[in-house]
Amino acid sequence: MSIRVVLVDDQPLVRSGLRVIMADHPDLEVVGEAGSGAEAVRLAQEVRPDVVVMDIRMPGMDGIEATRLITAASGSTRVLVLTTFDEDEYVYGALRAGASGFAVKDMAVDDILAAVRVVAAGDALIAPGVTRRLIADFLDRPAPGGAPAPSRTIAGITEREREVLTLVGRGRSNTEIADELFISVATAKSHVARLLSKLDARDRVQLVIIAYEAGLATTTR
Repeated sequence: MSIRVVLVDDQPLVRSGLRVIMADHPDLEVVGEAGSGAEAVRLAQEVRPDVVVMDIRMPGMDGIEATRLITAASGSTRVLVLTTFDEDEYVYGALRAGASGFAVKDMAVDDILAAVRVVAAGDALIAPGVTRRLIADFLDRPAPGGAPAPSRTIAGITEREREVLTLVGRGRSNTEIADELFISVATAKSHVARLLSKLDARDRVQLVIIAYEAGLATTTR
């Protein structure tokens, strides 16, 4: 079954380029395009894609608000933000809005396609170093309007799950977690799945945020 994708960017050339590239990959199917945030929200409600590849800077409703509305309306549609890392403020907003991953427009095409697949699989794209920096900085900043960032209790998790959450917060993959804790990869995946359920986290990005909020992870700059 192919991954159903909606492309959102106010530049038709960007959308066209991505569509042409994805057409060469049978596991990816572009089911719609939008040139604004408002159009993206309507389209996502109509076609229920697996992944929305979302630009941030667009006229009218931007990608952050569109991401918030799309993720709030559907638990199955994931949003992959396609942006540049020098726009940190926009990335913080998208992270708060529920984006599952971040890709950079000047990344290799294969890496962008891989990011779509990762997000579609229910995981999150966490680039070592860069995303950890963004998340750590994001948590140091007040939410819009001065309200504190929402926090979830981790009181109900086991000691082993706490260890796994700490490693997730440090950007470790399931294989790396398994190696560090001397457990199988399957067991590591099971622990992560239980953490997602217990902490009501949408994906791995939210687990990283929770780990930082709980003081379990430190930042390596």
